[in-house]
Amino acid sequence: MAAACREIRLALLEADVNFRVVRDFVARVQEQAVGEDVIASLTPGQQVVKIVHEELTRLLGAEASDLELSARPSVVLMVGLQGGGKTTTAGKLARRLAAQGEHPLLAATDLRRPAAVEQLRVVGEQVDVPVFRGDGKDAVGVARAAVERAKSEGLGPVIIDTAGRTHIDEELMAELSSMKDKVRPQEVLLVLDAMTGQDAVNVAAEFDEAIGITGVVLTKLDGDARGGAALSVREVTGKPIKLAGIGEKLDALEVFHPDRMASRILGMGDVQTLVEHAESAFDEKEAADLERRLRERRFDLNDFMREMERLGKMGSLDHLLAMIPGVQALRQQIPMEVDPKRLRHMTAIMQSMSPGERANPDMIDGSRRRRIARGSGRTRQEVNFLLKQFKQMRSMLGQFADAEAKGRLPRQAGIPGFRT
Repeated sequence: MAAACREIRLALLEADVNFRVVRDFVARVQEQAVGEDVIASLTPGQQVVKIVHEELTRLLGAEASDLELSARPSVVLMVGLQGGGKTTTAGKLARRLAAQGEHPLLAATDLRRPAAVEQLRVVGEQVDVPVFRGDGKDAVGVARAAVERAKSEGLGPVIIDTAGRTHIDEELMAELSSMKDKVRPQEVLLVLDAMTGQDAVNVAAEFDEAIGITGVVLTKLDGDARGGAALSVREVTGKPIKLAGIGEKLDALEVFHPDRMASRILGMGDVQTLVEHAESAFDEKEAADLERRLRERRFDLNDFMREMERLGKMGSLDHLLAMIPGVQALRQQIPMEVDPKRLRHMTAIMQSMSPGERANPDMIDGSRRRRIARGSGRTRQEVNFLLKQFKQMRSMLGQFADAEAKGRLPRQAGIPGFRT
């Protein structure tokens, strides 16, 4: 048990969990685990992992927490320090609510940071959501006017982008408290950068004490952060983490699932979220058509280019890899640098080919390769490498198709031992 607790402590500290939270958490796990009967199908070590995962999930909130938006119009106050991603997150939330059939209104009340109002206006245009700017003199007055406009025009929820600082000060808290009193928001969401790690605890505690938050939005969870800030913030404030930012694009905002984050903190991946990303990017009919083309050995560069574009819609490759069980541990042993530009370069090369060349890559001779390289802005060596890799992949897929036809593989998959 002592050895297991040491491993748990190291894993949590590496995930940037606050050391006091780690100490209390390990003590609770040890109390639960000592004397626990080991299930016949598990080893003692696996039993400890099971207890740790369940306790992490419980601390993170057990279940996903929805936004409370029952009022008409509902008001969401976005608060946090400067640089945490409030403005971008406000735009992401507006886009998400608009996709759900709502008619959100963004309100620009950050009147101190240069170009903050203009930044929100640009974000609003990108997500096709109106932005209320008011007279630009009094932040609290702008927030109240935005709510009145939403009432008169039947808009809502009103998402208020507030001012931030590089550090917490009394003036900022006084402004936020006054704004909260005047507009009476249903949600006060604290936007925190997951990369800040243990410092996120202090920020969350001070904001909660000063103005009273209802939930947290963690940003930059697609990076190297394993999510330790999530556990620390939840444990210290007792407030749920409601949303997670998983990329820079304005559609990269998702509901926070405690059980999945528990798996990520432990380095166990997040297959369920990976499947949901795939389902949102891939059409079932198109997937069936692709499967048929693979079986019939008709997979060409047109198909490959379409699949690369769909893969790009699923988010950053680093984030996708982090969801696969075991990959995080493997990347610690073997450096696996994922260059997001590589996908764009490969797509540019394929777009520089004619439809006929993509359908029949064997016809691409030396002169065509030089033309494709010039058209895509890449080197001839990169064109050669892409064609070589595609031919190897097509050959491998053909071998899987042949083996499956002979009954050597499960019908639903081309990977030994994998069943769907």
